[in-house]
Amino acid sequence: MKRSGSADLPLHNGHVPLWLSERMSKLGLAIVETIAMEFSTEEVVTKLADPFWFQSFGAVMGMDWHSSGITTSVLGALKKSVNPHSKELGIYICGGKGKHSMKTPNELLFVGEKTGLNGAQLADFSKLTAKVDNTAIQDGFQLYQHNFIVTDKGDWCVIQQGMNNSNGMARRYHWHSKDLQSFINEPHTFIYGKNQGEILNLTANSASSAREKSLQIANENPDKVLKEVNHLVMPNHHDVRMKDINMKRLGAMLWVTHENRPQNFESLLMLKGMGPRALQSLALVSEVIYGTPTRFEDPARFSFAHGGKDGHPFPVPVKVFDETINTLQMAINRAKIGNSDKIHAIKKLSEISMDAEKSFTPNENFDALIQKERDESYKYGGRTVFGKAQPPKKDSPSSGQLSLF
Repeated sequence: MKRSGSADLPLHNGHVPLWLSERMSKLGLAIVETIAMEFSTEEVVTKLADPFWFQSFGAVMGMDWHSSGITTSVLGALKKSVNPHSKELGIYICGGKGKHSMKTPNELLFVGEKTGLNGAQLADFSKLTAKVDNTAIQDGFQLYQHNFIVTDKGDWCVIQQGMNNSNGMARRYHWHSKDLQSFINEPHTFIYGKNQGEILNLTANSASSAREKSLQIANENPDKVLKEVNHLVMPNHHDVRMKDINMKRLGAMLWVTHENRPQNFESLLMLKGMGPRALQSLALVSEVIYGTPTRFEDPARFSFAHGGKDGHPFPVPVKVFDETINTLQMAINRAKIGNSDKIHAIKKLSEISMDAEKSFTPNENFDALIQKERDESYKYGGRTVFGKAQPPKKDSPSSGQLSLF
């Protein structure tokens, strides 16, 4: 197995307010449930093991789009909402941050009792993955979070994160059982963090002789130790900038949902009554559920669904967030009784957006789009950790027009 890339995650302090964490739990459950229903529980694990998808998933849930806090808050929200439905869904989320990470082996033993899986073996896997990333790879990052996600069929992934206080960065490690050949020889699907130079990596394929002889490889060339194929850089700046976004993808989606509302598509009549702003959020959620891996190369784009708790790119539109959750949950409930019209309509949203990209050319008024979202935030119950959004002052520079058409 080869590592699929790397990225920087600035360490951020702070907490997720209750009004957001509750909505993150509900939307997270709805997305996981839809993926499991439309594809499989194995696909849920596969997506969680993909760091680009995971970052996009966190962004669409209203978290800070680039910070280390996405890992903690998203997995905490999922554990809270998914585990009460584990028997029905067939998905169990174990572990957590700090002292909760230490409980992972016991939680996996409990999962084994409930499912018939080998809980003791899963617990060993949990300990091994933590040991490898904390000891066999000495890169300056100390683990403080460990989550083990497993299905009742035995598919699993591990997401764990370490911090480096000296440079204020975090590194996230992803494991996936599907292609795992060895715990000590190139085991990761992904290591999420900035290349810091020379490290000690006893899991590198090039270190096989060193493992056999118990020799250290501290002087190994970093390019040989960490085969970084794709490099996703999560910057230190809090604001979302045009360079962080694939403008063609974002612009096409906004054009479809705001300017060219697809009421003529028969399947989308099932969503009739939703305003353009709600369709914008639902289109991005649809892409998180149905999009292929190449669609998640710019996670910042997904923050245009529900903003961010720090106000970037704009305050969280609580009313729109609730409408997204309710629409998706209603679609799930209808599909359970054999009526999949709304699920198909939601899937169609992302397909129409992708089709529109083929001939779409955005303009450069990105700042005007951000300003418009902020000026109109109060209409949708916009909130941040600093308070509720207020109507703009009369001299606000808002353009009154969406900026990418």
